[in-house]
Amino acid sequence: MKLSNEILSIGENIENELTDFFKEIDKVREKNFVKVLEAFQKSSVHDVDFRDTSGYGYNDPGRGKVEKVYAEIFKTEASIVRPQIVSGTHAISTALFGLLRPGNLLLYITGEPYETGEGIIGIRKVEGSLAEYGINFDKFDIREEFDREKIKRASVITIQRSGGYSFKKSLTVEEIGEAIRRVREVKSEACIMVDNCYGEFVEAVEPADVGADVVIGSLIKNMGGGITPTGGYIVGQEKYIRKIEAMLTAPGVGREIGPMLGLTRLFLQGVFYAPLVVSNALKGALFASRLFEEFGFEVKPRFNEKRSDIVQAIKLGTPDMLIAFAQAIQSASPVDSDAEIEPSPLAGYGNKILMAAGTFVQGSSIELSADAPMKEPYVAYLQGGIYYEHSKLAALHALEILKKKFGI
Repeated sequence: MKLSNEILSIGENIENELTDFFKEIDKVREKNFVKVLEAFQKSSVHDVDFRDTSGYGYNDPGRGKVEKVYAEIFKTEASIVRPQIVSGTHAISTALFGLLRPGNLLLYITGEPYETGEGIIGIRKVEGSLAEYGINFDKFDIREEFDREKIKRASVITIQRSGGYSFKKSLTVEEIGEAIRRVREVKSEACIMVDNCYGEFVEAVEPADVGADVVIGSLIKNMGGGITPTGGYIVGQEKYIRKIEAMLTAPGVGREIGPMLGLTRLFLQGVFYAPLVVSNALKGALFASRLFEEFGFEVKPRFNEKRSDIVQAIKLGTPDMLIAFAQAIQSASPVDSDAEIEPSPLAGYGNKILMAAGTFVQGSSIELSADAPMKEPYVAYLQGGIYYEHSKLAALHALEILKKKFGI
């Protein structure tokens, strides 16, 4: 990955322009690090907690410490943090099946759910969806309207923090808090759940701090720090976690079983490093935003806008430019840098997906990656970067490839 002097000079100028923004990211990182450190200390984590467990996993002390650390970080009554939860989508599915009953209404107040959520809900026809169990779905986007009647009928109200594949800005925690306040005025007893994927540690507060009842995410995104090899988390009020735990394992045993399989240390080490890694990913996103905006691309968010997740959307405009961008990110990766990527079907998605992910953990989007549905307006969603320097150089490399191929 050789970069021309011209491109390196452009990068240096962009980097200098972002100095003050990077300082603000560092301030948030420090606050989050202190929060995490205190969570470990309050939970009395010891090295003997890292021992292996198997089978049923009864009385696993390490699992208990992991879940106490997460509850302390998010300031919630309870948590489920397990390798048996294989993705953020799996965590969302587990929670929704636990919380909802036939005849209930699931209401998304941030518009269309992320594409993998369509299968869970039954928007896209797949086996085993909520729709097959007689659970209803509706939606509106609180950024555009406020439907009191739908809120009154809802049993579970879901807020998706990230914009997903919508080319919309993600919601800040302040905006989530305001949405929760407005919902509570209409229906105080509703369970409000936040899909927190890509958002953890981007701000100094989390959705549970502003009133969310249940908060969900993946450990191969922000919370795993690029170290945790699998898993997901569900945190929230005890009464809701008890409903959800029945779907995690089986009614009657819930959280009492589930071995950590020797992963306790990696679960804890990952979350300990997460504030640092997220701050690096954020700096990389800011750099890419400013760089590609400079060359005429529409980006969301812009470099000087408040952020609430690590995702940087870049509108490429054509299939060829999108593929060239993703291939450039893949070629800048430490793993499979020589792979030729192309749009392909992917489990959970309705569209073909283009995914650049030369990562150590398969599908890890806290490591540098870029993905995109192959549909108009051909937007690349760039995220992650364990090293800021990796994200910076990969963005410059992608720009140079686009300049050579398309004369931008």
